Amino acid sequence: MNSIVIKNLLRFLGLGLVQILILKSIDISWGNFNFIHLFIYPLVILLLPLKTPRVIVILIAFFLGLTIDVFYDSLGVHASASVFMAFCRKIVLRFLEPYGGYKTDIIPSLKNMGITWFFIYSGILLFLHLLFYFSMEAFSIVFIFQILMNTIFSFIFSIILIFLHQFIFNTKI
Repeated sequence: MNSIVIKNLLRFLGLGLVQILILKSIDISWGNFNFIHLFIYPLVILLLPLKTPRVIVILIAFFLGLTIDVFYDSLGVHASASVFMAFCRKIVLRFLEPYGGYKTDIIPSLKNMGITWFFIYSGILLFLHLLFYFSMEAFSIVFIFQILMNTIFSFIFSIILIFLHQFIFNTKI
């Protein structure tokens, strides 16, 4: 097997296990303020190589989300949010593409693309993922305040977690 495939498979397993075994059990709440949920598993989709075909990205996102759904008992909400994020990934990459284009043999990581580019890229996609996730979880416009509060606060803490991962593990390929 190709080393890139093995690294991405290990990332899928590792981040999936961290999400299921550690982050699921962390409850950050103060009284009635329970809007903080930690998500690191979208990093699997964010760090797929640029040359990965869109169909493969969407399939990986579906299986990743479905795996998380099994342990969260969330009936496809993680899978749908992950597929939505995977679909939007190509659009965001095209929007952020530098004038000279991308080198197709790299992954869009903090180390390869720089802090500003990675923050915009991961920020847009993570925010879309969380907004879609909490919208599907509530499934009603009546809960718009809760959807926005969950999205904003979960985004802040999850993006910090994603950047910590990037600084600690220095993902280069």
